[in-house]
Amino acid sequence: METWIARDRDLVWHPYSAIGADLPIFPVVGAEGVRLRLADGRELIDGMASWWCAIHGYNHPEMNRALHEQIEDFSHVMFGGLTHRPAVALATRLAALTPDGLETVFFADSGSVSVEVAMKMALQYQHARGEPSRRRFLAPRNGYHGDTFGAMSVCDPVNGMHTLFTGMLAEQIFVDAPAAGFDRPFDARELEPMRRQLEARGHEIAAVILEPIVQGAGGMRFYPPDYLRGARKLCDEFGALLICDEIATGFGRSGKLFACEHAGISPDILCLGKALTGGYITLAATLTTREVSETISSGNPGLFMHGPTFMANPLACSAGLASIDILLNSPWQQRVGDIEAGLRAGLAPARDLPGVADVRVLGAIGVIELEEPVELATIQPRFVDAGVWVRPFGRLVYVMPPFVISPEDLATLTAAMVRVVNAACPRVTNGAY
Repeated sequence: METWIARDRDLVWHPYSAIGADLPIFPVVGAEGVRLRLADGRELIDGMASWWCAIHGYNHPEMNRALHEQIEDFSHVMFGGLTHRPAVALATRLAALTPDGLETVFFADSGSVSVEVAMKMALQYQHARGEPSRRRFLAPRNGYHGDTFGAMSVCDPVNGMHTLFTGMLAEQIFVDAPAAGFDRPFDARELEPMRRQLEARGHEIAAVILEPIVQGAGGMRFYPPDYLRGARKLCDEFGALLICDEIATGFGRSGKLFACEHAGISPDILCLGKALTGGYITLAATLTTREVSETISSGNPGLFMHGPTFMANPLACSAGLASIDILLNSPWQQRVGDIEAGLRAGLAPARDLPGVADVRVLGAIGVIELEEPVELATIQPRFVDAGVWVRPFGRLVYVMPPFVISPEDLATLTAAMVRVVNAACPRVTNGAY
């Protein structure tokens, strides 16, 4: 094992890291339910759901069965000129489940690519309707939409993770993010920056892109539904499309099946990923309205200019169908509500700790925000020693556990978070993702 870990350090890139980085890595040899089993025999309660996607936990028998059955038929065929039942069935399910009006589906490889697809759809739509000058996107600050070039261009340009690429990305238009706080009273003046930009530069703006209700990797910020309602109205007023990035929030994470439901709105384009396949295999989807898809299809060149090699991979589509069935056939609302209550109770003691700036919870998302960034090399092993898997970044120590976590495991998870934060706060520096 030591040999291949050494090779890992020498050869393999990890997310937001460096070759040869002197950061701890923990080899996993098995996973079951909400537990990760390490090579040294230790088991960790997973608080991250593998970056928010493994909502049913690991090694789920129904998920396993669905993929075994599909691979016996075929694992992949090109989607150009061919089709297959899993893709059509999954598109049908998604069109029925998502907010009203989203009727056509484009399958992509990952969340970042689904954002690229959404942006290209908006540009082609505006071009087809005779407004080719609409070539920019408006986005609230503190947003995060992925690591590909189009997606990076609509992430927060100052406080985000992509400042290295400033000057190389398409120049977009940014407005102040809504003030944090899901349940706080909303001040309509928070929408004035968006209105002013749309009034002054609406002829340039193809779409507004945002993460509904929860700004994820840009700060784990929650904001009031009224802001989202107002953004929808402004887009309608000024002829811009509304793109909602629900890659992180889709499929129940915020307490609603889709975060847009908190505000009772439908976007023109919706991006889904992560939990779409229950964490089994990569897949994303970009949904749009019939009006958008028909406008694109009737304009020049009369087709949508995108086509991934692994588009609508049958294994991934089968995983998506199985994951949706498992979710909808479970008491997921009750489970997420119970997780929310457990997170509120379990994380409450952190409010009184030195170095803690805020504690917040929404649905199955719990956040301890610190005053200074964490030192990942120090804090990560402490979580492992406590028997939990928590991956902090920046000033945020947060969890998004699988929906199947038990109250007992959740209590262990939150107690470990409070204990480790209490021990680590005096020495928090040099954050990493």
